[in-house]
Amino acid sequence: MEYSSNKLSNLSGVSPRALRHYDGIGLLKPARVAPSGYRMYGPDEVSRLQQILLYKELGFSLADIKKLLEAPDYDREQTFLRHLTELHKKRERLDTLIENVTKSIAATRGEQNMTDKEKFEGFKQTLLDENEQIYGEELRDKYGTQAMEESGAHLKGLTQAQYEKSEQLRCDLEETLKAALSAGDPAGELAQQACDLHRQWLCVFYPNYSKAYHLGLGEMYVADARFRAYYDKIAPGCTEFLRDAIQVYCKS
Repeated sequence: MEYSSNKLSNLSGVSPRALRHYDGIGLLKPARVAPSGYRMYGPDEVSRLQQILLYKELGFSLADIKKLLEAPDYDREQTFLRHLTELHKKRERLDTLIENVTKSIAATRGEQNMTDKEKFEGFKQTLLDENEQIYGEELRDKYGTQAMEESGAHLKGLTQAQYEKSEQLRCDLEETLKAALSAGDPAGELAQQACDLHRQWLCVFYPNYSKAYHLGLGEMYVADARFRAYYDKIAPGCTEFLRDAIQVYCKS
């Protein structure tokens, strides 16, 4: 069965304008163009559009989706299995958050008590999932799967007090780091104070802290554009400054 762009739009919910854009960037070409000028899509194109939408739902950019679908070793079945795993994880997170909100409403009404641990259920898992999506591959390559799993288990077991402590440490670190950068000396008192705050913050999340681990993170911050963007938001040049300060801190 074939669909015109309008009919495929009605079927999928993707606007005709978006379909034209997908065609323009080579992500989804029509099977043929009718003499009337209408783009016509067949079963293969419909299946490809479904996969595009699944990847979009998981947060992939159109450029990344195109690379995935055009990879020579692309396996449709394995792709769907990975989608299914991610969707199950997403459902588990949503179920946990729904339960969290339900308990919060009941607690507000005085119908039940809510423990401090329950107040944070769901949020920690979301943080873990975000970190895994953004940094997982690099961190696993550098520190190993076991270390990542131990860190994840530790994070999920944090109490409210520990979580609040980490947030205060993060704020103190950013404030001190900005002041240290203005002073301009990575070996100076403020810079080394910032490094100690950074160490304390790391220890909340990563119980197996070591100076080698700390040094490695400093180098990763500089090498990875995502880490660099985070620290350079504090002040331009902050990432390299922190890396240099960490080198002094860990070698002292």
